[in-house]
Amino acid sequence: MRHLFVDTSFHVAVFNDTNDLHVRAVRLSDELTRDSTIRFVTTEEVLVEFLTFVRRAGPQARLGAAAYVDALRHKPGVTIVPHTRQLFDAGLDLYRSRADKSYSMTDCMSMVICGERAITGVLTHDRDFEQEGFVAMLRGL
Repeated sequence: MRHLFVDTSFHVAVFNDTNDLHVRAVRLSDELTRDSTIRFVTTEEVLVEFLTFVRRAGPQARLGAAAYVDALRHKPGVTIVPHTRQLFDAGLDLYRSRADKSYSMTDCMSMVICGERAITGVLTHDRDFEQEGFVAMLRGL
């Protein structure tokens, strides 16, 4: 099994058909989903960040975003890592140790999960992951 981490920017790109990365994200999502050896990992924090991003797009978008998250929660091959005190503490340690970077706390917790699970591929456009040695799979496509 190969595990890929799904970051907020990927969820936004797939969900929002006006996003500059939408076509690339949907194409990549379709391609990866067809591969039965790939499993996807994300976190509750990433989903909170996604829902927060969509919040101002109006009632229809909010309902669509909620349905998108509900579908992910029941989709085979998708693991959503729950928020825990230990994850928060580990993310805070990384956040503190990278004070010279602009990493969000959500990204720090995501990077911790990737490190713990030996995940190197991240479905994101975010350069912060590249700075930590991960492959940002939406960049350079």
